[in-house]
Amino acid sequence: MKKRGLKGILLRIIAVLITLGVLGAAAVAGISIYVCTVADKYILTPQEALELQDADCAVILGCAVWAGNQPSPMLEDRLNGGIALYESGAVPKIIVSGDHGREYYDEVGVMRDWCLAAGVPSEDIFSDHAGFSTYESVYRARDVFECQKPIFVTQRYHLYRAVYAARALGLEAYGVASDPREYSGQIVRDCREVLARVKDFFYVMFDVQPTYLGDVIPVSGDGNATIG
Repeated sequence: MKKRGLKGILLRIIAVLITLGVLGAAAVAGISIYVCTVADKYILTPQEALELQDADCAVILGCAVWAGNQPSPMLEDRLNGGIALYESGAVPKIIVSGDHGREYYDEVGVMRDWCLAAGVPSEDIFSDHAGFSTYESVYRARDVFECQKPIFVTQRYHLYRAVYAARALGLEAYGVASDPREYSGQIVRDCREVLARVKDFFYVMFDVQPTYLGDVIPVSGDGNATIG
């Protein structure tokens, strides 16, 4: 009898754990779908972005930099997408936002140099050295650079989260996808992104503060003030 009772308890525990796992997975999937659905209507083509007319900047979100201070293919495509918006007249300024939390790893410097090499004037490039995550880049775009109507530039799978967070934080934000090619390891990124959407959904809900804020540097001013 004792063995049967113990077995029954174990089976009930397993059933509860399985049920909780299923419910948890459903909640994660539901939040991810919700984030994508809300953001999707604000993701534009480059031509549609040009028709906005009064966007204040393109926010190019950082990602990996390779040895020799070369942007990874994903970052290169983001940069070229943001520069194309600037050259078309869709935006008057560019914010390059990424990780510069270590002395020998500087996404932002590489991004700025790429824009300069493409002919973007220094005063029109704003460097966000503390964009350690998508959420922090969005938050700082609002509070440090005083963006009101930014266009975020990144790959589409990532764009949903950026635009959702920006809209939830009160920005009249839009997005333009820049993924003209396939990238290795995308299945893994897609899976991670589902969890990241859930994280930022709750970050916005509880107004989690970024690692750094600092002095206000309006994007309407001179980008040279952000060099350093």
